[in-house]
Amino acid sequence: MSAVVPFPRGGAAPSQIGFDRAELARILDLYGRMVAAGHWRDYAIDLGRDAAVFAAFRRTAERPEFRIEKRPALRLRQGQWALVAEHGAVVKRGHELGPVLAPVERKLLKLVED
Repeated sequence: MSAVVPFPRGGAAPSQIGFDRAELARILDLYGRMVAAGHWRDYAIDLGRDAAVFAAFRRTAERPEFRIEKRPALRLRQGQWALVAEHGAVVKRGHELGPVLAPVERKLLKLVED
């Protein structure tokens, strides 16, 4: 006979961190608007044990202009979301995704003359 293997309990740490549907929809909406404005051209997603990272590129062969990182281990400290600039400096960190994306969304605002 075959061996019965029990399902892991809820207390076990996940083997991979990922974005849920609402988070990914918010990030891809911003990405689409930045592509339409001509700022970004490519993206990459890295799903690891410690973090999920969405990287947005101006050109494919460069370093990412911004990285949006989700690190659930930091959710009780300074917040699980971080916006990291091209050279590794943390631009914004927080508990909610919306305010963390605000500096990038400000690039899309244009002044309209009367």
